[in-house]
Amino acid sequence: MNALSSSRAKRPGKTFVVSHLVHPQSISVIQSRAQGFGIKVEVIDVNAADSAEKIKALGQDLVGVMVQYPDTQGKVEDFKGLSELVHEQGALLSAATDLLALTVLTPPGEWGADIAFGSAQRFGVPLGFGGPHAAFFAVKEAHKRRMPGRLVGVSKDRNGNRALRLALQTREQHIRREKATSNVCTAQALLANMAALFAVYHGPEGLKEIASRLVRLARGVQAVAEASGLETEQSGASPDGKVLFDTVVIKASDRSQKILAEAKKAGLGFRDFGNGDIGISVNEHVTEEVFKSIAAVLGSATGTQTAEVANKAYGALTQDITELLPATLRRQSAYLTHPVFNTHRSETEILRYIHYLQSKDLSLVHSMIPLGSCTMKLNGATEMALITLPGFSTIHPHTPASELPGYTALIESLSDQLKGITSMDAVSLQPNSGAQGEFAGLQAIRKHLLSQPGGQKRDICLIPVSAHGTNPASAAMAGMRVVPIKCDQKTGNLDIEDLEAKCKKHAEELGAFMVTYPSTYGVYEPAVKKACELVHKYGGQVYMDGANMNAQIGIASPGEIGADVCHLNLHKTFCIPHGGGGPGVGPICVKEHLAPFLPGLAHDADQAMVSSAPFGSAGILPISWAYNALMGNDGLRLATKTAILNANYILARLKPHYKILYTNENGRCAHEFILDARPFIATAGVEAIDIAKRLQDYGFHAPTMSFPVANTLMIEPTESESKEELDRFVDALISIREEIREVEEGKQPREGNVLRMAPHPQMDVILGDGEGKWDRPYSREKAAYPLPHLKEKKFWPSVARVDDTYGDTHLFCTCPPVEDTTAE
Repeated sequence: MNALSSSRAKRPGKTFVVSHLVHPQSISVIQSRAQGFGIKVEVIDVNAADSAEKIKALGQDLVGVMVQYPDTQGKVEDFKGLSELVHEQGALLSAATDLLALTVLTPPGEWGADIAFGSAQRFGVPLGFGGPHAAFFAVKEAHKRRMPGRLVGVSKDRNGNRALRLALQTREQHIRREKATSNVCTAQALLANMAALFAVYHGPEGLKEIASRLVRLARGVQAVAEASGLETEQSGASPDGKVLFDTVVIKASDRSQKILAEAKKAGLGFRDFGNGDIGISVNEHVTEEVFKSIAAVLGSATGTQTAEVANKAYGALTQDITELLPATLRRQSAYLTHPVFNTHRSETEILRYIHYLQSKDLSLVHSMIPLGSCTMKLNGATEMALITLPGFSTIHPHTPASELPGYTALIESLSDQLKGITSMDAVSLQPNSGAQGEFAGLQAIRKHLLSQPGGQKRDICLIPVSAHGTNPASAAMAGMRVVPIKCDQKTGNLDIEDLEAKCKKHAEELGAFMVTYPSTYGVYEPAVKKACELVHKYGGQVYMDGANMNAQIGIASPGEIGADVCHLNLHKTFCIPHGGGGPGVGPICVKEHLAPFLPGLAHDADQAMVSSAPFGSAGILPISWAYNALMGNDGLRLATKTAILNANYILARLKPHYKILYTNENGRCAHEFILDARPFIATAGVEAIDIAKRLQDYGFHAPTMSFPVANTLMIEPTESESKEELDRFVDALISIREEIREVEEGKQPREGNVLRMAPHPQMDVILGDGEGKWDRPYSREKAAYPLPHLKEKKFWPSVARVDDTYGDTHLFCTCPPVEDTTAE
C-alpha cells in the first residue's frame, strides 16, 4: 500500500500494474487501498511477451509497477530489463521482497527498483497465525520525504554527543492530517527490534549461511519431487532453468489432493494453489527428519521410492551456493557493515547488549507513562504468558481454520466480548492498528453507501477539528472529501450548530461523520447522541474513533450512543503492550447493515483485505481475550471508573498551579485532560517542550505534547497507577511550576535556566561545562535531584537536549559506521 501511495505521489496516474506472481494477499491489500485513490490495479504477467507493450500503452496513466522477489512460486527473476522499461515510462518500480533472501540474492536497489518492502518476520519473529510482524520499507534517496510512517535519524545533543530521534515528522498524519503521506500511527516497533536483534546476533555471515541452507534444501525438495515423477515449476533466468530460494512448486495435477492428504497425516503444511499445484517452503526448522518426512509423503502419494534420493539430496546440503545461483542473481555487495552487526556472537554478549539498550528506555518498569490518548496501562504477566504457547505462536497464517479449533474458539470468544462491549453486531479483527481500523471502517461505510441509490455522490466526511490526525488521513485514503467541524473554544465541545449547518449544506453528499468519545479534548461530548441523530437524519453514517474507549467501557457504548461503526485499540484499552509504537490491533465493530462490507480474504475480490493475514496480528489476540475474561463486566467497569477518577485527582491537584484547558460545567474531565503551557511563553520564555524535557530529570516520561492543541500537554494516568505514583507525578509538575515561577520572578534567567537546559544526563552533571566546571545559575543537585525521593531511585536520561533542526537537515537512513554519523 505504501509503495502504491509513494508511486502515486511522484506521478498521479490511474493504473498500477502488479505482477500476477505477487502474493495473493498482497494483491488483495493493494486492491483494497487503491479504491480510495481511484486507481485501477491491473494484474498481469510481467514476463509475458506482450507485457512490455501493455506497460508502454498506459503512457502517462501508469502510476508504477510492482513485482515479488522471490515470487509467490519461489522463483527468482532478473528484473533489470523491466526496471529500465518502467523508468522509460517515468514511473517507479516497487519490489516486495524477503530480507533473508537478499543476503544471497542481488538486492532490488542494484537491479533498479525504486522501492523495496516486505515483512521482517523471517528474522526471528514467530509466525503467530499472521502477526504481529514488522514490515520494512526502503526507498531511493530521492523519495525519502514521501515515505510513510516514522523515520529514526541521527542528530546531536546540546553537548555535541550523538543522539537518535524521530525525524522529518512534518510528513506525518498528526501534522499534515488529510495531506499526510499515510495514516500510519501505530507501528510494529517491538517486532522491528526483535528482527534487528536477530540480525545483530547472527551477523552477515550467519544470515548468509541460514539463507544458503534454504537454497540447498529447496533444491533437495525439488530433486525428491522430480525423482517421484512430479514436474516442478521452473524459471528461465538461469542456465539450468531452476533458480529457487526457499520454495518449490510441484505441478501435481490430479495427484495434488492425495499429496495434501498425506502431508496432513505427517503433520506437514503444504500450500494448495487450487489448480493442482502444491507449494512446499522450507525454513531453519527443517531438520533431516523433517526433510525425509517430506520425501516420504511425496513417495507415498506417487508410489515411488524416495528414501535413497532423500539421503543423497540431504547429504548435498554442503554444496557451494555459487553453484546454485547464477552470477546475475547472486549478491556480490556487502551488507550489515556497522560494527554492531559484527560484534555480539555469544549469548553472554548479546544478553549484555540487549540490557544495555533496555537501560536507556524509561518504561512502566520505572514509572507511569502519562501519554494522553495512548492509555499506557499495565500489561499483566498472566495475560502475556499465553502468547508464548506454541499453539498460538507457531501457527502459519494460512493454516485452515478446521485444523485450529482452539484458536478459532478464542477468536470467536474475543469477537463476542467486543460485540458485547460496543453494542455492535459484527467484528473484524483484521486491522493491525487503530488507523487501519479507521480505514477499514470508512471503507465499509463507502461500500454500503455505494450499494444504496444515490450513494455514489456521498463522499463527504465530517470531522471535528479536535480529531486525531489519523481521522482525516484515513478519510482521504478511503476516497472521501474532508469537511472540518468547529469546536467550542471555551468548552472543547463539538459545535452542534456548525455540524447541523454542514449536514444541511452537504445533505446530498454526506457520507460519514467521525467522532471521538470522549473527545480528544478530554471531555464527554454532551451532545454526542444528538450529533449522531443529525448525521443519520441527513443520510450519513457515524464512525466512532475508539481511541478513548478506556473512559467508556461499562458505562456507555458506541452502539448505544448511535455509531454505525467503531474501531477499538486492543493495544490501548485491552492491554496489548505498545511501547515504542506497537504492536497494535485495531478491530472494527459494526452494526448489522455494515457486516457484509467487512474486510474479506485474499480470494474475495469484492471484499479485499486490509492486512495480509485473515485475522491480522492474531498472535497477540490471546492477551486481550485473557484481559476481558479475567476482568469480567464488573472489573472492566471498575477499570473505567478508576481511570476517570485518577485523571480527575491529578487535575484537582494541578488546577491551582496550571491552567487546565477544557473541562465540563462541573470542572471535571474524562480519563485525560490538557495542561496549558502557552501562558508561560510570555511570562518565562518556557514552552511545553521545556516542561516535557524537565520531567525526564524527575524520572517521568512526558505527556503527549502539542496535541490536540499546540504548546499543551495531554495527561492520561490510566487505572493502573496507585495514588502514591500519581502523587509523585503531581509533585514533579508542581515542582516544575515553582521552577517556572523562579524565572517569572527574575530569580533565574530566561535562558540557561534549569528548564531550558533540561534534561540533565549523568555525564552532563558530572562533567559540567568542561573540565568539571559548573557555570550555571542552578546547582548540580537541583539539576539531578530536584526532589528528595530521586536520591533513592533515579532514572538517568541518556542524552541532553537534542538538536531537532540539525537532525532534520542531516538525516541518516542507512547504517553507516558510528564515526561517519558524528562527523561534521
